Parts: sequence; C-alpha cells; structure tokens
Amino acid sequence: MDSNKKNILILFLTLVIVMMGFGMIIPILPFYIKEFGASGSAMGVLMAAYAVMQFLFSPVWGSLSDRYGRKPLLLLGLAGNAFAMVLSGLSTELWMLIASRALAGILSSATLPTAMAFVGDSTSEKDRGGGMGMMGAAMGVGMVLGPGLGGWLAEGSLSMPFFIAAALSVLAMLGIIFFLPESLLPEKRKHGEGRGFRGPQLKEMWQALFSPIGILLLLAFLLSFGMTNFESIFGLYAVEKFAYGPKDVGTILTVIGILSAVMQGGLTGPLTKRWGETVVIRASLLGSAVGFLVMLAAFNYTTVLLTVGLFIISVAMLRPSVSSLTSRRAGEIGQGTAMGLNNSFMSLGRIVGPLWAGAIFDFHIYMPYISGAVIMLVGFAVSMIWLSPENDYQPKRSK
Repeated sequence: MDSNKKNILILFLTLVIVMMGFGMIIPILPFYIKEFGASGSAMGVLMAAYAVMQFLFSPVWGSLSDRYGRKPLLLLGLAGNAFAMVLSGLSTELWMLIASRALAGILSSATLPTAMAFVGDSTSEKDRGGGMGMMGAAMGVGMVLGPGLGGWLAEGSLSMPFFIAAALSVLAMLGIIFFLPESLLPEKRKHGEGRGFRGPQLKEMWQALFSPIGILLLLAFLLSFGMTNFESIFGLYAVEKFAYGPKDVGTILTVIGILSAVMQGGLTGPLTKRWGETVVIRASLLGSAVGFLVMLAAFNYTTVLLTVGLFIISVAMLRPSVSSLTSRRAGEIGQGTAMGLNNSFMSLGRIVGPLWAGAIFDFHIYMPYISGAVIMLVGFAVSMIWLSPENDYQPKRSK
C-alpha cells in the first residue's frame, strides 16, 4: 500500500475511535439535562461551553502544529479528551457537567484541525477532496457506532458512556504513537513564526475574512450555526415530541451516521472531482434548507427516520467540501493555520447556534428547525454571489 494511503487509513481509524467515543455521549445529554431539572436553554449552554473553548484554542493548536508537527498535537488532543470524559462521568450537578465539557473543548480541539492539516500535508491537489471526505467519513462511522452503543449503555447507567469514551481515546493514542508517522518534516515547519501561545485574535479573524479563504470561513460559520440548530436540540426535540428514550435517540443517530459516512466517504471525492467543490457546497446548502422544513412533517418513528435521512443526505458533503476548498486556498497561510481558522469559525457557529436553538426551543420546539432553514438559505445566497469556482480542482479533459 502507498505510504500516504496507509497514513490516511491510520488517521481514519483513529478518528473513528475518537468520534465513536464522542458519539456515545450525544444520546445521553438530553437525559442528563432532564435529570438536573433543566430545559432547552441549559442544553444550549452545555453545548456552547464546549464550543467556546474550541473557538478560543483551535487557532493555538493549529498554529502550533505548523511549528512543532502534527503528531504531538494529535496526542495532546486525545489525552485531554480522555481526561475530560472521566470528569464528565463523575459529574453530579449541572455546573460540573458544563465545566467538564468546557475542559474537553480546550484540549480535544487540537485533534480535528491537526488531522485536517495532516491530510493537507499528505495528499495531492487532485486527491485532497477525497482525503477530506475520508476524514468526514471517519466522523460518520464513529457516529454510526457510538450513539447506538451509548444509548444501550445508558440504559443501565447514564455515566457509563463517558468512561467508555475515555478508554477509546486512550486506545486512539496508542494507535497514533505506534503506527502514525509525522507528516510535517522539520524543514517545512514555521520555526521562527509566532511568539508563545497565541489564542484566537479577533483582529486576525476579521482580516482573514478578506483573505483568499474569507468567504469559506464565513460559510464555515454559517453551516456550523445552521447545523447546530439540528444537532444541539434533536435529542430534546425527540424526547419532548415523541417521548423517546436513550436507545431510540441512539438508533436514529446511528442511521444518521450511516448515511453521512456513505455520502462523505463514497461520494465527496468523486463529486468534487467531477463538479468541483463550489457546486457541491451550493447544492448541499440548498438541500439542507429544504431538509430542515421536511423534518417538521415527521409524525412517527418511521417518518422521523425518513425525514432526518433526507436532511443528512443533503448536508453530509458540506463540511468536507468547505474544508477541502479552504485547504486548497491556504497558500502562505499554512495548512495548520488555515484549518485552525476554519475550525475556529465553525466553533463560533457552534457557540451561537446552540444558545440560539436552546432559547427558541423553549419558546416553540419547531423554531430551531425553521431558523436552521433560514440560515442555510443565507449560506446558499452567499455562495451564489461571492464563492467563485476558479480554485476548485479542474480535471483534465481530453480534446
């Protein structure tokens, strides 16, 4: 096997393990909220606490991976995630759970931008969309295996999935230590750039909006903001409207993961090669806006599965396509820094999105999905007006 393909496979398996651990806790958070006597607003705060820390620290880890290599930062993220999961499992009050999720956001935020930068180091222009799609597929596979297992484990103890997730992060660390080589050679690192540990600079983020990746960063924010109107509140929505338990929520999320993995892993690469990232992004934004509204028509378990499935088919390729195009346009900014900025804008969306969705959920349970449709339509309009396909991968055509 080609060494680059082998490394991508190793990273794929590592992210599967990480996301499986993350996916395990998603079905149980709504029931924790109910157990603590809280509602939608508290769920929004819980989700936003994690995202705030990702927003603050993703640029730190992204830029440090440009200076010190990808492997050390991957290990740091995995170790931090394991520690935070243990603390979450030991939480007995809402503030403790929020604090532990904030700590998870600080430390685990090193993982995803560094993994994306690894892909940028290891793939050609032609194969980068497929490589990013593989990382998206890894997240999808983790979300296939995790929620169902987490829902099943939570039937006996709500805290058990946290401890299993911590063990999975340790397992992923061992895989990185023994099987994944460093992708950024010392001579390619930015040794003399930057001073100390720098968090996100609002001025730099503002300036980045006017860089070659500026529109993509705005789209990263909008897609994340829109998606969290679904992700952050779906469990509570299912509990309130259909009286589902952890197993039911976990099963639905498993179906979501299967569809997401198939779409991202099987179709992102071929479709971006055939049509370019811009067309895929536009189609996904428009389809997801329609999908939000279709989900409101669900009235039983079967229709929930069908409508959520239609939504996921529309939105699955959006994130890897935006990431791929961001990597392609990174230029002198650097792969790690560009992916860190991408993750920061997505984290900003994951801050605002859950707070907004939780607050309007308490007003009416349909409002997060209606507002999600509006947000995705705004993203579609932005992509139509300002996103140029000129930097997409253009396959050579025979004359």
